Amino acid sequence: MQIDIITREYPPYVYGGAGVHVTELSKALKKATDINVRIRCFEGPRKDPGVFGYMQQADNLNGVFQAIDIDNQIANEIKQTDLVHSHTWYANLAGFLVSKNLGVPHVATAHSLEPLRPWKAEQLGGGYVISSFIEKTAYQTADAIIAVSQAMKKDILRCYPEIDSSKVFVVLNGIDINKFKQLSIDKYSEIKTDLEKKYKIKPDVPTAVFVGRITRQKGLPYLMKALLKVPKDIQVILCAGAPDTKEIAREVQTLYKDLESKRGNVVMISDMLSLDNLKCVLQMSDVFLCPSIYEPLGIVNLEAMALSLPVVATKTGGIPEVVLDKQTGILVDIEQKAITGEPVNPNNFVNDFAEAINKMFSNLSRAKKYGQAGRIRVENSFTWNKIALETKKVYKKVL
Repeated sequence: MQIDIITREYPPYVYGGAGVHVTELSKALKKATDINVRIRCFEGPRKDPGVFGYMQQADNLNGVFQAIDIDNQIANEIKQTDLVHSHTWYANLAGFLVSKNLGVPHVATAHSLEPLRPWKAEQLGGGYVISSFIEKTAYQTADAIIAVSQAMKKDILRCYPEIDSSKVFVVLNGIDINKFKQLSIDKYSEIKTDLEKKYKIKPDVPTAVFVGRITRQKGLPYLMKALLKVPKDIQVILCAGAPDTKEIAREVQTLYKDLESKRGNVVMISDMLSLDNLKCVLQMSDVFLCPSIYEPLGIVNLEAMALSLPVVATKTGGIPEVVLDKQTGILVDIEQKAITGEPVNPNNFVNDFAEAINKMFSNLSRAKKYGQAGRIRVENSFTWNKIALETKKVYKKVL
């Protein structure tokens, strides 16, 4: 079976969960199945065999039209395939075009939904209307849609009620458990010393960590307000970069300055960390924080759990399918607005999140047990080999 996977993100240009998903899924499909995989991605040519990278051909295009330009190139170049599999709206148009041009099945994986991310209008302007149209058209015409959680499947059918539920399949996201395991003592010690010096991280003190892009859905502003209610002796590391817009970048910077002046003991890391550096930061920490207001599944939680970190996370989207309340972490209730996902009462959410953090740090021996249970859960339920086999079953249904 020949398939073409189409994605915006692919190594070395991976910015978020969708890029991680495609990277790991494509490797697992090659190892665990008899499928021949070709990758079609953005950001220019690649050297790896079977990976084809594209750049926009016209100058002065905004982000949406760049994506359309690249999608057209991809669709024009694929002359023969058995199936095309697209990821995110950036690649959905290419999947749609290839399917119609060659008469082959189109499978689309839903990592997020444009109707539930209205803040993207801040980033894309009128392009948000176009991205929404592309996603809707692709999903309505796709032969199958893969949702990365049960919650995501419900959202798909809520946003697009005309879609037949029988063509929406749930295949949970995953993690490479061999890649996400603790560093050796020597390597950890070496990297830890470097990171402490570079970012002025205090060694061997109670520490909480956040990892995520600066985007509305990750809920970072709510977390920063909650941290004002967390004891000052708890160090907080915020690995936060790649802001969606200048506006949210300024908002987060203002909140950080306020946090620094009133509380202190907060380390902001805006650099994109290497895998080993990221693992080291997680190993240096005691608790992982995920204040997302929209999260179809949340690979970051899997990464933290794989490194035996307990998680404090919002009880929303697919997070409860990963983080088990009072087993691998603490889930924070949130009452959300129907479209934006914003808290109906932001102050309540901020207070509740702060209370959950404080509860976790009040008993670090219990927190450690949550972390150990999290590693076991990841090993049992979220491996890429399992996900590749489940994905192949979806392919078989539409061929």
